[in-house]
Amino acid sequence: MPDVIHAVCPQCRAVNRVQTGRLDSGPTCGKCQAPILSPHPVTLTAANFDVFVAKSDLPVVVDFWAPWCAPCRAMAPAFDQAAAMLHPRVILAKCDTQEELDIADRLRIQGVPTIALFVGGREKTRISGARSAADIVAWVRQNI
Repeated sequence: MPDVIHAVCPQCRAVNRVQTGRLDSGPTCGKCQAPILSPHPVTLTAANFDVFVAKSDLPVVVDFWAPWCAPCRAMAPAFDQAAAMLHPRVILAKCDTQEELDIADRLRIQGVPTIALFVGGREKTRISGARSAADIVAWVRQNI
């Protein structure tokens, strides 16, 4: 991993330079002072999806879900646990496909839940179906 990475603030979308040695110490945004890296999933919308995926040097794992989807709701606690387990080396995020139809269409999300891994601003791989926290963590580590 390089000495310095770029991380997007989930609050104000500012791109911050963070020394990799400081990732574990809870870096804050230089613009709004909010924590940059959270052990909880970040909510992605049309307003922040592209900048978050494209400008983050850390891998971004996105759970594409819908509120009406029972497997999505069942997997939500596992995804939260995976976020804590992968923190701060991987960013986990959630995108509501019912609210963000344009993103789902653009990425050709056919079913939910679908988990996609983005590295360097590009989708590297994806899996569909509900997973346990251990399965999510293993899949991410295998693919980064």
